[in-house]
Order: sequence, then C-alpha cells, then structure tokens
Amino acid sequence: MNERPDRSLAIGTLAVPYCRRTRLRIHLTSMETPTQEFEPLGLSPQLLAALSSLNYKQPTPIQERAIPAILFGKDVLGIAQTGSGKTAAYVLPILERTLEQKWPMANRHVPVLVLVPTRELAVQVEAVFQELINGLPERVKVAAVFGGVSINPQMIGMQGVQVLIATPGRLLDLIDSKAVHLSSVKMLVLDEADRMLDLGFQEEVDRLLALMPRKRQNLLFSATLNHAVDAITQLVLHKPEVIQVSDGPQEIVLIEQRAYRVSNERKGPFLRYLINSMDMQQVLVFTASSHSADHVADKLVKNGIEAKATHGKKSNHARQQALADFKAGKLRVLVTTDLLSRGIDIDHLPYVINYELPRSPKDYVHRIGRTGRAQRSGIAFSIITPEDQPHFKVIQKKMKQWVTLEGTDDVDLSGM
Repeated sequence: MNERPDRSLAIGTLAVPYCRRTRLRIHLTSMETPTQEFEPLGLSPQLLAALSSLNYKQPTPIQERAIPAILFGKDVLGIAQTGSGKTAAYVLPILERTLEQKWPMANRHVPVLVLVPTRELAVQVEAVFQELINGLPERVKVAAVFGGVSINPQMIGMQGVQVLIATPGRLLDLIDSKAVHLSSVKMLVLDEADRMLDLGFQEEVDRLLALMPRKRQNLLFSATLNHAVDAITQLVLHKPEVIQVSDGPQEIVLIEQRAYRVSNERKGPFLRYLINSMDMQQVLVFTASSHSADHVADKLVKNGIEAKATHGKKSNHARQQALADFKAGKLRVLVTTDLLSRGIDIDHLPYVINYELPRSPKDYVHRIGRTGRAQRSGIAFSIITPEDQPHFKVIQKKMKQWVTLEGTDDVDLSGM
C-alpha cells in the first residue's frame, strides 16, 4: 500500500541545470522548515487526530503563529503569500472554536463567515474545511456560495449552515432574498483582502460589515499590505495580532524566468513553437482579457494542441470542468486571465507562460507564482513584443529582478 505523502513544508534550495535565464528569488519564510508540531498550538485531540490521518505533521510559520492567536480570541492580520498554508491557519481554529462553543443559532443565522474574492477560492477554501471535517467525529455544516450558478439551490442550502464561505455579490443577493442573516456572526474572515479590493468589492464589503454585530472576532489575510488593505484593517480589526511571513531570512530559488522578444505577427506561432519544442504537457497560459484567452485557445486547438480557455465570462460548470481536467493532466494547456491567477492551486505545475503581460507587477508575481511550488522548480516564460518592453522593464524594476530578453528572429516558425 502506498504511504500518504508527508504534507509538511520543508524545502531546500533546488539545483537546476544552467541555461541563460533569471531565477526569481522569493522570500519564503512561510515555506521554511517548521520548528514544531501541531500539539503545542492548542488544538483538541480530535482535530490533531484528523491532521494525523491526513499526514499533516508540522505547521507552517503562518499556522504556527496564527492558530494560537485565533484560539485565544484575538483579531489577526496575516500577511502571507499564496502557498503559505494560510487557509489551514484559520480553518483549524475556526473548526476548534465551532466545536467548542456550539453557538446556539437561529436557522439561517451563520456564526462564521469567510469572504473571498472569487468562486475558485471559495471552492478551494470549502475543500480544506471538508477535508478536515471528514476526520472529525462531530459534523460541522459548511457551504460555499458564489455567482455564476443558480441561486435557488444555494438558498435552500443555507439551512443549518455553521460556516459560510461567500463572494460578496452573491452573499448580498442571498441576504436580499432573506435566505441568510449576518446579525449573529461571531467570526469573520476576509481572505485575500488585497485581491477583493482590487476587484472593486469595497462597497459590497462595507454593506456586509454594516449588517454584522460590532462584537465579533475578525481575521484578515492578504498577500500584500497596501493602502486599501490598511484602510480596511483600521476599520475592521481591533488591536490585531499582526503576523507577516512573506519576508524572511531564507531565499529559495524556485522559479526560473525566461523572456523572449517577439514581433506581433510571430507571437502566436512562437507560443505554439514554445509549447511543442519543450514538449510541455501541462502549461498555464495567461492573457490580458477574456476575448484574448478564447482566441489563443482556439488557435492552439486549430494547430493540434489541446487547450481550453477559462475566465470570468465562462459558466461556473465550464470553469470547474476545465480546471479539473487541467489538474488531472487530461488537458495540456489552460488559457486564463488574471482573475484566476490566485484561484488556481496546483502542487506541481511545471510551466507558466505570459502570452500577454498583466497591468501590475503584483499580478505578474501571482501569475508566475502558480509554478515553483511543493518543493519543485518551475519555469515562467514571457513573450514580449516591442510595445511590451517598457512595461516589462517597469515590472522588473518593481520586482528588483532582471530577466535577459532573448531574441527569436533566428527561430524557424514555419508550420507553426
């Protein structure tokens, strides 16, 4: 019988063969060797048993610091990158407190609310809850709600929910329909707060906060601490425990970056050449718009490369199916937009291609951060047209990382 993999996050420096490139050096305190096991963090024996059955052996730094603070009842501001283990950092103490407190609630009055910016993240957070709940002797009812699907089943499913994961817009729809009430919320989580505000959810978040009791525990997690996040921190959190693990003393080389100078008319053929010449069997391609994602995917398919596009204009079923096929290795190329740059979580994704650059350096980092995970290196490619070069320089300057721009004029693209 195969043993379950050890899910602790100890990572060492990865050696990769030399070629002309720039490696992205990411500060990953969140991924360095953990210093203790879960037992001293204050979790109950039943949760520790659930963790053991899932082969979670050691906490990451964000978990090590956040779990005791949350169990103590403190507000928490956690600054941690995707892949740091932040979801479990709040899921575990939420389950602990839910089982311990047994909050008496009127039907459709949820005690725990987790707000997320995208449906993909809602699904991922729900999956973490369900994975841990399956190992518990006592059930906790968790539901995830988001737009793009029928609201009627979600309305029916609100009965008896103890933990609700929601995108702001759909949650307001459910509130307007009297399907759920926030007047008894005991714990509030804002996950990926920076992304939530970037996507324009400030007004919706303000409306939702006004419906909750002032006395509650608040947990805010973000990859960055910008002015907008700082403003909502001041509004929501009360004397928070501030935990920042995105910067640390150890640097680990995980992501190799390569960039190619390509003329506009050779851009599509070069993408196909890149995929075929390196025999990429699983590659995530980023575009700047939904229309471009569809166009790129169609061109790939017409040239014999299996591909699908997924973006905000696709139905929820289509998005989930494309992502599931891609994760399972049934789909060679997934073409997407920045909307999903944080919503796609794959342990080992070997390649990412920036077919078009994002608007901000922050989105660039999140894009290429889909690779170079789970103790394995990855390669992030960028296809740069002459018009892209000034913006690419800005991105590199912000990142303080410089990528050699390689010429492609001598590459034979006939037949591509």
